[in-house]
Amino acid sequence: MPSAMEGSEAGEEAEILRYEETEDDNVSPTDLSELLKEGTKESHDRAENTQFVKDFLKGRIKKELFKLATAALYFTYSALEEEMDRNKDNPVFAPLYFPLELHRREALVKDLEYFYGEDWKEKIQCSEATQQYVDRIHHVGQHEPELLVAHAYTRYMGDLSGGQVLKKVAQRALKLPSTEEGIQFYMFDNISNAQQFKQLYRARMNALDLDKNTKERIVEEANKAFRFNMQVFDELDKIGRSLTEEAQDGGVPVHDGKGDLRKCPYYADKLGGSRA
Repeated sequence: MPSAMEGSEAGEEAEILRYEETEDDNVSPTDLSELLKEGTKESHDRAENTQFVKDFLKGRIKKELFKLATAALYFTYSALEEEMDRNKDNPVFAPLYFPLELHRREALVKDLEYFYGEDWKEKIQCSEATQQYVDRIHHVGQHEPELLVAHAYTRYMGDLSGGQVLKKVAQRALKLPSTEEGIQFYMFDNISNAQQFKQLYRARMNALDLDKNTKERIVEEANKAFRFNMQVFDELDKIGRSLTEEAQDGGVPVHDGKGDLRKCPYYADKLGGSRA
């Protein structure tokens, strides 16, 4: 894939791409992971082509906008993990409950403290688009917990895939410390091998005792999750255009914006299977 990264970093990105293209011969077309991959292709295409994601991948991300995006993630994951905790013993979701490995809320708190200071809670607010996403997550967790699978899948698996590319983009474009302050969200310290973990997650997801109708509803909900994410992207893009021009922290793109733009945190079919 074309990239403005040089040396070892370019090699690392290529390695991610090769891993993501690896075929898994142990899946069936009726497995939930396959249904999700096939059933959300159009949503993937739209998400990867939002202006916010394309600009981010090119290293065109203002620090103020990155801070707002981090706040949006905080509200989103707070809702998601609250509902996951609520349903941790529910058989329709329990096999996918990995709080130690996956939960992001505390990491986002660290990032917000870095960007906003100790009084960060007083400086952030939940945007309109984010609130709609949050409301949907709470509704699902409380009334249709089987659909929580779709939201966990869409978020966490993408974070473990394309999110790792965005980590490097943000760190370089914004000149964030090498000690990883400000990007704790992307750090999964309790997952030693992302590929193996995603394979485990997919196997757990495929083993859920779900009928055909429920699987179809989960796919539909995953498409809704993508739409909510895209609404947040669009909202951030509008805010970004209204911000006064500021010096880009870094200035030099770390990705040329061409090739496989599916490397975004919401491109969730990267579960160790084939590319969509």
